[in-house]
Amino acid sequence: MASNYVARAETADYTPTADVAAGTIVVIGALVWMANSFIAANTTGTLVLTGTWDLPQTSGSAIAGGVQMYWDATNGVATISSASGANKACGFTVPDGAAASTTTVRVIKSA
Repeated sequence: MASNYVARAETADYTPTADVAAGTIVVIGALVWMANSFIAANTTGTLVLTGTWDLPQTSGSAIAGGVQMYWDATNGVATISSASGANKACGFTVPDGAAASTTTVRVIKSA
């Protein structure tokens, strides 16, 4: 059987069983997606896989640029800890990183 190109791996259709607010992180398997707009329950919407995102993080420690970040779905924050595979890779910090006083971290995410 031949393989056929379908689309660029930047977005995908998604039909949630519950409402998903814009900006919500959705973890499916090992992939971390973001809902870029509201998706009503049982309605097909779009999840985004790539781009530059501002993610919540636990402030208190500065994060250098170019650091691998992980999504901690339990606590709803980006972290530098993989927690032995429990947290899912969600990209790398931008060159400026994040200051200790911030509650968000800017992450570049590629497929």
